Amino acid sequence: MRKFDAIIIGSGPNGLAAAITFQQQGLSTLLVEGADTIGGGMRTKELTLPGFQHDVCSAIHPMAMASPFFRSLPLETFGLSFVKPKYAAAHPLLGGETGILYHSLTETVQALGQDGDVYRRLVENVIEHWDELAPDIMGPLCLPKHPLLLATFGLNALQPASWTARRFSTAAAKALWAGMAAHGIQPLTNWTTSAIAIVLSAVGNKYGWQIPVGGSQSIANALLQYYQSLGGEVQTDFWVEDIRDLPAYKVLLCDMTPRQLLQLKGVDFTNSYRGRLARYRQGMGVFKVDWALSEMTPFKDLRCQEAATVHLGNTYAEIVESERLGHLGRQVDRPFVLFSQQSAFDCSRAPEGKHTGWAYCHVPNGSTIDYTEIIENQIERFAPGFKDTILAKHSFSPAQLERYNPNYIGGDINGGIMDVTQLYSRPILALNPYRTALENMYICSSSTPPGGGVHGMCGYQAARMALNEHFGIVVKR
Repeated sequence: MRKFDAIIIGSGPNGLAAAITFQQQGLSTLLVEGADTIGGGMRTKELTLPGFQHDVCSAIHPMAMASPFFRSLPLETFGLSFVKPKYAAAHPLLGGETGILYHSLTETVQALGQDGDVYRRLVENVIEHWDELAPDIMGPLCLPKHPLLLATFGLNALQPASWTARRFSTAAAKALWAGMAAHGIQPLTNWTTSAIAIVLSAVGNKYGWQIPVGGSQSIANALLQYYQSLGGEVQTDFWVEDIRDLPAYKVLLCDMTPRQLLQLKGVDFTNSYRGRLARYRQGMGVFKVDWALSEMTPFKDLRCQEAATVHLGNTYAEIVESERLGHLGRQVDRPFVLFSQQSAFDCSRAPEGKHTGWAYCHVPNGSTIDYTEIIENQIERFAPGFKDTILAKHSFSPAQLERYNPNYIGGDINGGIMDVTQLYSRPILALNPYRTALENMYICSSSTPPGGGVHGMCGYQAARMALNEHFGIVVKR
């Protein structure tokens, strides 16, 4: 059998990034995927009715546009294009106000009125210096390239989002901030929850929250085609249960969570390392629903129809409470819902005159409660008549999500909770968290820094480490 320089298990954004990084160096690589199509969280399928194309997992991709690795690739040459809605995000309140994240710092500041200067002070430095900050923010703990810039960011980012919210005075600004922070899928009282809100807001102002034309599968297809253009090889329909079933290799990179690694056969980890992996903590799960719709969602504030993502959680207080309850393992009756209607901006997603709807909420890890009606009720609060537009629906419970993608343990799409103890020390606290107890085996999933999201940086960083340690190739950070 042929011997490869590297084999990568898993073809999500991180597995593809790792494979590309190796192949760019002229080495021989094999990308192995258990499903019949590549993509992991970047897949688009007809989940409801013929002609309705639904993003199975990820849909809106602010970090894909901000990722230093993705931006370095010629993906547009391989058919990838994005559409930018008028607004990045909208956050309606029942009182009639709506917080808007514009694709511009100036417009966002103006719309926030008396809270505009507070918002500017939080994000302006990140917007202006993203290229310098990104390698430090989106990588493992190490000596920063720009320590003063990172320190300025860190002073705000380390704080709980609940503390930062006190700086805002209006209900709309507080709610918009809470919605951004809630993307971290953890209580807003946790340390570092301000970081995700700052970064998502800043990259929204800098790059926009954009939608891939044709669906998330388009990102996966472009990455795969670029990888293959470099000579990379792929094998689908191959679920790896025993690494001894793989062809020979020099290094192995696994786009897997710690739990999956512990289940692999043929892996001789030390008891100490196994124990450290076993102590890794998962975060909340998600419950997801897709709809085939007869028309646009009838939001009270029509600006919501022009936003890439609509945050449906009402006030700051409601969002804080829903995230707290989910984290404690309790049912959430009015959850924070993330909603998108990609068909409003990409006509390929639905038959003419029809639309798709995509939404999920945060629930206790492994929850068995059907949240379909709960999510629809939450949408109905801000868009009366939404239920009348439903032609068909498809739901994903946490267990179903895990069956679809084993990386989503209990519905956890972030690969483990990203709190202060696991933000950078994931899956373990180490100078090189990507390398396992086996010298030539690495983890490259979102269970490593910088964590969840479609950005490929976990795979890129893991591949960098492996290239340096086993091939003497230094790839810039």
